[in-house]
Amino acid sequence: MNHAYRLPAEWEPQSAVQLTWPHDQGDWEQNLGPARDCFTRIATVLSLHQTVLIIARDDEERKRISAELARAGADSRHCRFALAASDDSWARDHSPITVMENGRPHLLKFEFNGWGGRYRAEMDNALAWLLHEQGLFGHCPMTATGIVLEGGAIETDGHGHFLLRSSCIVDDKRNPGLDQAGMSDAFEEWLGARHIHWLDVGDLDGDDTDGHIDTLARFAPDGAILHQYCDDPQDSHFACLSAMADSLRGLRDHQGRERELIPLPLPRPIRDSSGRRMPGGYANFLVANEQVLVPTYNDPADEVAINRIARAYPDHQVRGIDCRALVRQGGSLHCVTMQYPAGVVDAEAGLPVMEVRPE
Repeated sequence: MNHAYRLPAEWEPQSAVQLTWPHDQGDWEQNLGPARDCFTRIATVLSLHQTVLIIARDDEERKRISAELARAGADSRHCRFALAASDDSWARDHSPITVMENGRPHLLKFEFNGWGGRYRAEMDNALAWLLHEQGLFGHCPMTATGIVLEGGAIETDGHGHFLLRSSCIVDDKRNPGLDQAGMSDAFEEWLGARHIHWLDVGDLDGDDTDGHIDTLARFAPDGAILHQYCDDPQDSHFACLSAMADSLRGLRDHQGRERELIPLPLPRPIRDSSGRRMPGGYANFLVANEQVLVPTYNDPADEVAINRIARAYPDHQVRGIDCRALVRQGGSLHCVTMQYPAGVVDAEAGLPVMEVRPE
Protein backbone atom coordinates (compact mmCIF):
# COMPACT_ATOMS: atom_id res chain seq x y z
CA MET A 1 0.00 0.00 0.00
CA ASN A 2 1.10 3.56 -0.72
CA HIS A 3 1.44 5.49 2.53
CA ALA A 4 2.90 8.55 0.77
CA TYR A 5 -0.54 9.92 -0.10
CA ARG A 6 -2.23 12.46 2.18
CA LEU A 7 -5.65 13.97 1.63
CA PRO A 8 -5.34 17.63 2.68
CA ALA A 9 -7.94 19.41 4.76
CA GLU A 10 -10.26 21.73 2.89
CA TRP A 11 -8.89 24.80 4.69
CA GLU A 12 -5.37 24.31 3.30
CA PRO A 13 -4.34 26.77 0.52
CA GLN A 14 -6.24 26.33 -2.73
CA SER A 15 -5.49 27.11 -6.36
CA ALA A 16 -9.09 27.03 -7.59
CA VAL A 17 -12.66 25.91 -7.00
CA GLN A 18 -14.58 24.13 -9.76
CA LEU A 19 -18.20 24.78 -10.70
CA THR A 20 -19.91 22.67 -13.36
CA TRP A 21 -22.57 25.06 -14.61
CA PRO A 22 -26.21 23.90 -14.67
CA HIS A 23 -27.86 23.56 -18.08
CA ASP A 24 -31.23 22.73 -19.60
CA GLN A 25 -30.30 19.18 -20.64
CA GLY A 26 -30.28 17.79 -17.10
CA ASP A 27 -32.45 17.75 -14.00
CA TRP A 28 -32.29 21.54 -13.57
CA GLU A 29 -34.73 22.31 -16.38
CA GLN A 30 -37.64 23.29 -14.09
CA ASN A 31 -35.38 25.26 -11.73
CA LEU A 32 -32.75 26.56 -14.10
CA GLY A 33 -33.00 30.32 -13.65
CA PRO A 34 -32.74 30.33 -9.84
CA ALA A 35 -29.98 27.70 -9.98
CA ARG A 36 -27.90 29.77 -12.39
CA ASP A 37 -28.38 32.84 -10.20
CA CYS A 38 -27.07 30.87 -7.23
CA PHE A 39 -24.04 29.59 -9.18
CA THR A 40 -23.31 33.15 -10.32
CA ARG A 41 -23.34 34.36 -6.73
CA ILE A 42 -21.03 31.54 -5.61
CA ALA A 43 -18.58 32.22 -8.46
CA THR A 44 -18.65 35.97 -7.82
CA VAL A 45 -17.82 35.64 -4.13
CA LEU A 46 -15.10 33.05 -4.75
CA SER A 47 -13.49 35.21 -7.45
CA LEU A 48 -12.63 37.82 -4.82
CA HIS A 49 -9.84 35.60 -3.48
CA GLN A 50 -9.03 32.81 -5.94
CA THR A 51 -9.48 31.24 -9.34
CA VAL A 52 -12.90 29.86 -10.21
CA LEU A 53 -12.83 27.08 -12.81
CA ILE A 54 -16.17 27.02 -14.62
CA ILE A 55 -17.19 24.07 -16.79
CA ALA A 56 -19.45 25.25 -19.62
CA ARG A 57 -20.92 23.21 -22.47
CA ASP A 58 -19.70 25.44 -25.32
CA ASP A 59 -18.55 28.93 -26.24
CA GLU A 60 -22.11 30.22 -26.45
CA GLU A 61 -22.67 29.23 -22.85
CA ARG A 62 -19.30 30.72 -21.88
CA LYS A 63 -20.48 34.01 -23.35
CA ARG A 64 -23.75 33.90 -21.42
CA ILE A 65 -22.06 33.02 -18.13
CA SER A 66 -19.49 35.77 -18.71
CA ALA A 67 -22.28 38.31 -19.04
CA GLU A 68 -23.93 37.06 -15.84
CA LEU A 69 -20.64 37.27 -13.95
CA ALA A 70 -20.01 40.81 -15.23
CA ARG A 71 -23.44 41.96 -14.06
CA ALA A 72 -22.84 40.37 -10.65
CA GLY A 73 -19.49 42.13 -10.19
CA ALA A 74 -17.20 39.09 -10.36
CA ASP A 75 -13.46 39.60 -10.74
CA SER A 76 -13.06 38.45 -14.34
CA ARG A 77 -9.31 37.99 -13.87
CA HIS A 78 -10.04 35.05 -11.58
CA CYS A 79 -12.75 33.39 -13.68
CA ARG A 80 -11.53 30.70 -16.07
CA PHE A 81 -13.46 28.32 -18.31
CA ALA A 82 -13.23 24.81 -19.69
CA LEU A 83 -15.62 23.52 -22.36
CA ALA A 84 -17.00 20.02 -21.78
CA ALA A 85 -20.28 18.15 -21.76
CA SER A 86 -21.81 17.14 -18.43
CA ASP A 87 -24.84 15.28 -17.16
CA ASP A 88 -25.34 17.41 -14.07
CA SER A 89 -23.70 19.98 -11.82
CA TRP A 90 -22.61 18.15 -8.66
CA ALA A 91 -18.89 18.89 -9.01
CA ARG A 92 -18.13 17.57 -5.52
CA ASP A 93 -18.91 14.06 -6.69
CA HIS A 94 -17.67 13.92 -10.29
CA SER A 95 -14.40 15.86 -9.94
CA PRO A 96 -10.99 14.29 -9.26
CA ILE A 97 -9.78 14.28 -5.68
CA THR A 98 -6.37 15.77 -4.93
CA VAL A 99 -3.95 14.12 -2.56
CA MET A 100 -0.46 15.21 -1.67
CA GLU A 101 2.39 12.86 -2.56
CA ASN A 102 5.69 13.82 -0.95
CA GLY A 103 4.44 17.39 -0.77
CA ARG A 104 3.22 17.59 -4.37
CA PRO A 105 -0.37 17.40 -5.62
CA HIS A 106 -1.52 14.19 -7.32
CA LEU A 107 -5.01 13.79 -8.76
CA LEU A 108 -6.98 10.62 -8.14
CA LYS A 109 -9.76 9.62 -10.52
CA PHE A 110 -12.43 7.76 -8.60
CA GLU A 111 -15.34 6.36 -10.58
CA PHE A 112 -18.71 8.10 -10.40
CA ASN A 113 -21.80 6.05 -11.21
CA GLY A 114 -24.61 8.44 -10.30
CA TRP A 115 -24.82 7.51 -6.60
CA GLY A 116 -25.15 3.80 -7.09
CA GLY A 117 -26.89 4.00 -10.45
CA ARG A 118 -29.71 6.32 -9.45
CA TYR A 119 -29.00 8.79 -12.27
CA ARG A 120 -27.12 8.81 -15.55
CA ALA A 121 -23.50 9.80 -15.12
CA GLU A 122 -21.48 8.74 -18.17
CA MET A 123 -20.47 12.28 -19.18
CA ASP A 124 -19.83 13.33 -15.58
CA ASN A 125 -17.63 10.29 -15.05
CA ALA A 126 -15.56 11.20 -18.11
CA LEU A 127 -15.22 14.87 -17.17
CA ALA A 128 -12.07 14.59 -15.06
CA TRP A 129 -10.11 12.95 -17.88
CA LEU A 130 -11.35 15.57 -20.37
CA LEU A 131 -10.16 18.40 -18.13
CA HIS A 132 -6.83 16.68 -17.60
CA GLU A 133 -6.38 16.20 -21.36
CA GLN A 134 -7.17 19.89 -21.90
CA GLY A 135 -4.30 20.83 -19.58
CA LEU A 136 -6.47 22.35 -16.85
CA PHE A 137 -4.41 20.66 -14.16
CA GLY A 138 -1.00 21.58 -15.53
CA HIS A 139 1.60 18.90 -14.94
CA CYS A 140 -0.25 17.19 -12.08
CA PRO A 141 -0.45 13.45 -12.69
CA MET A 142 -3.82 11.74 -12.47
CA THR A 143 -4.22 8.10 -11.48
CA ALA A 144 -7.30 5.90 -11.88
CA THR A 145 -8.20 4.06 -8.69
CA GLY A 146 -10.92 1.78 -10.08
CA ILE A 147 -13.01 2.51 -6.97
CA VAL A 148 -16.41 4.24 -6.92
CA LEU A 149 -16.29 7.15 -4.48
CA GLU A 150 -17.93 10.57 -4.34
CA GLY A 151 -16.19 13.61 -2.89
CA GLY A 152 -19.18 14.39 -0.68
CA ALA A 153 -18.71 11.05 1.06
CA ILE A 154 -15.37 11.92 2.67
CA GLU A 155 -14.30 14.33 5.40
CA THR A 156 -10.76 14.66 6.75
CA ASP A 157 -8.79 16.93 9.06
CA GLY A 158 -5.66 16.62 6.91
CA HIS A 159 -3.91 14.51 9.57
CA GLY A 160 -5.25 11.14 8.49
CA HIS A 161 -8.46 11.29 10.54
CA PHE A 162 -11.63 10.65 8.55
CA LEU A 163 -15.37 10.81 9.14
CA LEU A 164 -17.24 8.40 6.84
CA ARG A 165 -20.73 7.01 6.44
CA SER A 166 -20.76 3.33 5.61
CA SER A 167 -24.16 3.69 3.90
CA CYS A 168 -22.70 5.53 0.90
CA ILE A 169 -19.32 3.77 0.76
CA VAL A 170 -19.79 0.12 1.72
CA ASP A 171 -22.40 -0.42 -1.00
CA ASP A 172 -22.76 -3.23 -3.54
CA LYS A 173 -24.21 -0.71 -6.03
CA ARG A 174 -20.95 1.20 -5.87
CA ASN A 175 -18.23 -1.30 -4.99
CA PRO A 176 -19.61 -4.84 -5.12
CA GLY A 177 -17.74 -7.30 -2.96
CA LEU A 178 -15.87 -4.70 -0.88
CA ASP A 179 -16.84 -4.74 2.79
CA GLN A 180 -15.94 -2.15 5.41
CA ALA A 181 -12.51 -3.68 5.96
CA GLY A 182 -11.82 -3.60 2.22
CA MET A 183 -12.90 0.01 1.91
CA SER A 184 -10.82 0.94 4.95
CA ASP A 185 -7.79 -0.56 3.20
CA ALA A 186 -8.61 1.49 0.09
CA PHE A 187 -8.82 4.69 2.14
CA GLU A 188 -5.48 3.91 3.72
CA GLU A 189 -3.87 3.20 0.36
CA TRP A 190 -5.31 6.07 -1.69
CA LEU A 191 -6.08 8.82 0.82
CA GLY A 192 -3.64 8.21 3.66
CA ALA A 193 -6.30 7.32 6.23
CA ARG A 194 -4.88 6.48 9.65
CA HIS A 195 -8.01 6.68 11.77
CA ILE A 196 -11.56 6.25 10.40
CA HIS A 197 -14.68 6.92 12.43
CA TRP A 198 -17.54 5.14 10.68
CA LEU A 199 -20.85 6.84 11.35
CA ASP A 200 -23.83 4.52 11.12
CA VAL A 201 -26.41 7.06 12.25
CA GLY A 202 -27.56 10.42 10.95
CA ASP A 203 -29.61 11.22 7.85
CA LEU A 204 -31.39 14.15 6.25
CA ASP A 205 -34.75 13.60 4.61
CA GLY A 206 -34.66 13.74 0.82
CA ASP A 207 -30.96 12.85 0.50
CA ASP A 208 -30.41 10.75 -2.64
CA THR A 209 -26.72 10.11 -1.88
CA ASP A 210 -27.29 7.50 0.84
CA GLY A 211 -25.96 9.84 3.50
CA HIS A 212 -23.00 11.93 2.35
CA ILE A 213 -20.96 13.06 5.32
CA ASP A 214 -20.70 16.65 4.02
CA THR A 215 -24.38 17.16 4.87
CA LEU A 216 -23.86 15.94 8.42
CA ALA A 217 -20.48 16.53 10.09
CA ARG A 218 -17.35 18.53 9.24
CA PHE A 219 -13.97 19.07 10.85
CA ALA A 220 -12.68 22.52 11.82
CA PRO A 221 -9.02 23.64 11.90
CA ASP A 222 -8.79 23.58 15.71
CA GLY A 223 -10.02 19.98 15.83
CA ALA A 224 -13.69 20.68 16.54
CA ILE A 225 -16.51 18.95 14.66
CA LEU A 226 -19.42 20.98 13.36
CA HIS A 227 -22.41 18.68 13.11
CA GLN A 228 -25.99 18.96 11.97
CA TYR A 229 -28.36 18.85 14.92
CA CYS A 230 -32.08 19.03 15.64
CA ASP A 231 -33.52 20.26 18.95
CA ASP A 232 -37.18 19.67 18.09
CA PRO A 233 -38.40 16.29 19.43
CA GLN A 234 -41.33 16.45 17.00
CA ASP A 235 -39.04 16.67 13.96
CA SER A 236 -38.30 13.44 12.06
CA HIS A 237 -34.56 14.22 12.33
CA PHE A 238 -34.44 14.48 16.11
CA ALA A 239 -33.64 10.88 17.03
CA CYS A 240 -31.09 10.10 14.28
CA LEU A 241 -29.18 13.38 14.62
CA SER A 242 -29.11 13.04 18.41
CA ALA A 243 -27.69 9.54 17.96
CA MET A 244 -25.10 10.93 15.54
CA ALA A 245 -24.00 13.51 18.11
CA ASP A 246 -23.62 10.72 20.67
CA SER A 247 -21.47 8.79 18.20
CA LEU A 248 -19.17 11.79 17.68
CA ARG A 249 -18.80 12.53 21.36
CA GLY A 250 -15.40 11.63 22.80
CA LEU A 251 -13.48 11.55 19.51
CA ARG A 252 -9.92 12.83 19.70
CA ASP A 253 -7.74 14.70 17.25
CA HIS A 254 -4.26 13.77 16.03
CA GLN A 255 -2.75 15.31 19.19
CA GLY A 256 -4.99 13.29 21.47
CA ARG A 257 -7.24 16.19 22.48
CA GLU A 258 -10.96 15.57 22.79
CA ARG A 259 -12.80 17.22 19.92
CA GLU A 260 -15.30 19.94 20.72
CA LEU A 261 -18.72 19.42 19.16
CA ILE A 262 -20.42 22.46 17.64
CA PRO A 263 -24.08 21.82 16.77
CA LEU A 264 -25.58 23.46 13.70
CA PRO A 265 -29.34 24.11 13.70
CA LEU A 266 -31.76 22.77 11.12
CA PRO A 267 -33.69 25.25 8.98
CA ARG A 268 -37.43 24.93 8.64
CA PRO A 269 -38.48 22.19 6.19
CA ILE A 270 -37.72 23.00 2.54
CA ARG A 271 -39.83 21.07 0.05
CA ASP A 272 -39.71 20.44 -3.67
CA SER A 273 -42.63 20.93 -6.04
CA SER A 274 -44.11 17.57 -5.04
CA GLY A 275 -44.04 18.41 -1.34
CA ARG A 276 -41.09 16.14 -0.53
CA ARG A 277 -38.83 17.44 2.23
CA MET A 278 -35.36 18.14 0.91
CA PRO A 279 -31.97 17.90 2.69
CA GLY A 280 -31.56 21.48 3.84
CA GLY A 281 -28.78 22.03 6.37
CA TYR A 282 -25.70 24.09 7.18
CA ALA A 283 -22.95 21.45 7.37
CA ASN A 284 -22.73 21.70 3.57
CA PHE A 285 -20.50 24.79 3.72
CA LEU A 286 -17.41 25.37 1.55
CA VAL A 287 -14.04 26.42 2.95
CA ALA A 288 -12.15 28.54 0.41
CA ASN A 289 -9.15 30.85 0.53
CA GLU A 290 -9.82 33.38 3.31
CA GLN A 291 -13.54 32.66 3.15
CA VAL A 292 -16.17 30.17 4.25
CA LEU A 293 -19.32 30.12 2.13
CA VAL A 294 -22.36 28.95 4.09
CA PRO A 295 -25.65 27.88 2.49
CA THR A 296 -28.62 29.91 3.75
CA TYR A 297 -32.34 29.39 3.31
CA ASN A 298 -34.06 32.68 4.29
CA ASP A 299 -34.56 31.16 7.71
CA PRO A 300 -34.04 32.46 11.29
CA ALA A 301 -31.51 29.65 11.79
CA ASP A 302 -29.25 31.13 9.07
CA GLU A 303 -27.70 33.67 11.43
CA VAL A 304 -27.16 31.09 14.18
CA ALA A 305 -25.38 28.76 11.77
CA ILE A 306 -23.20 31.52 10.31
CA ASN A 307 -22.14 32.65 13.79
CA ARG A 308 -21.23 29.13 14.90
CA ILE A 309 -19.26 28.42 11.73
CA ALA A 310 -17.50 31.78 12.12
CA ARG A 311 -16.49 30.73 15.62
CA ALA A 312 -14.85 27.60 14.15
CA TYR A 313 -13.12 29.63 11.40
CA PRO A 314 -11.93 32.83 13.12
CA ASP A 315 -9.36 33.55 10.39
CA HIS A 316 -11.91 33.40 7.56
CA GLN A 317 -14.61 35.76 6.39
CA VAL A 318 -17.89 33.84 6.59
CA ARG A 319 -20.46 34.66 3.91
CA GLY A 320 -23.97 33.35 3.45
CA ILE A 321 -25.23 32.28 0.02
CA ASP A 322 -28.95 31.70 -0.54
CA CYS A 323 -29.06 28.06 -1.68
CA ARG A 324 -32.80 27.35 -1.72
CA ALA A 325 -32.62 26.72 -5.46
CA LEU A 326 -29.93 24.08 -4.92
CA VAL A 327 -31.52 22.25 -2.02
CA ARG A 328 -34.79 21.89 -3.91
CA GLN A 329 -32.71 19.88 -6.39
CA GLY A 330 -31.33 17.64 -3.68
CA GLY A 331 -28.00 19.26 -2.75
CA SER A 332 -26.45 22.46 -1.49
CA LEU A 333 -23.34 24.62 -1.68
CA HIS A 334 -20.57 22.12 -0.92
CA CYS A 335 -22.19 19.63 -3.32
CA VAL A 336 -21.77 21.89 -6.38
CA THR A 337 -18.15 22.84 -5.70
CA MET A 338 -14.78 21.12 -5.65
CA GLN A 339 -11.62 22.76 -4.37
CA TYR A 340 -8.16 22.09 -5.79
CA PRO A 341 -5.16 22.59 -3.50
CA ALA A 342 -2.34 24.96 -4.36
CA GLY A 343 -0.27 23.82 -7.31
CA VAL A 344 -3.07 22.13 -9.28
CA VAL A 345 -4.87 24.77 -11.38
CA ASP A 346 -2.74 27.56 -12.82
CA ALA A 347 -4.20 31.08 -12.68
CA GLU A 348 -4.07 31.20 -16.49
CA ALA A 349 -5.50 27.73 -17.08
CA GLY A 350 -8.33 27.25 -19.51
CA LEU A 351 -10.19 30.04 -21.27
CA PRO A 352 -10.83 33.57 -19.98
CA VAL A 353 -14.12 35.35 -19.53
CA MET A 354 -15.52 36.40 -22.91
CA GLU A 355 -15.90 40.11 -23.49
CA VAL A 356 -19.58 40.89 -23.85
CA ARG A 357 -20.45 44.18 -25.50
CA PRO A 358 -23.64 45.97 -24.50
CA GLU A 359 -26.41 45.54 -27.05
